[in-house]
Amino acid sequence: MIRLEDTSGGAVSAAIASERHRMGSPTTGMVLTLLVISDEEFQSDATSAGVAAARQHPMRIVTLIPRPEGKATRLDAEIMVGGDEGPGEVAVLRLRGELAGHANSVAVPLLLPDTPVVAFWPGAAPAIPSDDLIGRHAQRRITDAAAATDPIAELQIRRSGYLPGDTDLAWARLTPWRAVLASVFDQEVGPVSAITVTGEDSNPSVPLLAAWLGSALGCPVDVQLDAGPGLTSVVLTTDAGPIAVTRPDGRTATLSRPGVPDSTVALQRRDLAALLSEELRRLDPDDCYASALASLPELA
Repeated sequence: MIRLEDTSGGAVSAAIASERHRMGSPTTGMVLTLLVISDEEFQSDATSAGVAAARQHPMRIVTLIPRPEGKATRLDAEIMVGGDEGPGEVAVLRLRGELAGHANSVAVPLLLPDTPVVAFWPGAAPAIPSDDLIGRHAQRRITDAAAATDPIAELQIRRSGYLPGDTDLAWARLTPWRAVLASVFDQEVGPVSAITVTGEDSNPSVPLLAAWLGSALGCPVDVQLDAGPGLTSVVLTTDAGPIAVTRPDGRTATLSRPGVPDSTVALQRRDLAALLSEELRRLDPDDCYASALASLPELA
């Protein structure tokens, strides 16, 4: 680890390039720049998740930690290149004093040329990510409504401030559920007349899945709350009988269909690194997520 105190964005970039040159490893293998904007509470887990994701997506990770308290205005950096940190580059920057309000100026010299930029807010996020000084540089903007004090209200904020390129980890957590539910329709099941989604109170993935199902199937959705963990069941009412996916333990689900023996489906709750890796696989707008967000008021 290289530590720089009272430094600048340009000096950090030069230190990364110097370390790469010393290791004999060029930066041309980097496929994107990940900007993590976080406080001290979330930065360690978010940076570690980025490092794990870099094994699939070699990238430069720049973690920006605003520290406005105190009179001293300075930039302190910790730099890690390759080695145990994987194929990527990591720069953890603490912006102290007045510099905390100018994260954009610090980040710009560290962006890799001619590569996409992804912004990630693991904790508090701006109401309109695309209008944020950091978000304006990013083709993809990732938030996490589950980290908010009121996750359901945060989801509504995500809806009102949405622009193409935005996404939320509450949506990524639904990918295995969406895959299982979509597979149900590989066979003829007839029209769905009602839907019941059950899950943990204050879990933003619950109303988001309900909104997606209601929009896709065009029928009423009933949301029920329980102790979780996370999503626990989805029931589709059809003329032939109910189709149910139930996951009471957060790991394994049971798929029940009329006239078919029950089957077991792996629906393990995934960690932050897996969720972030999934989001970095696509940098184009997610129309399904946008449609689900737009359906939230109808669900309410």
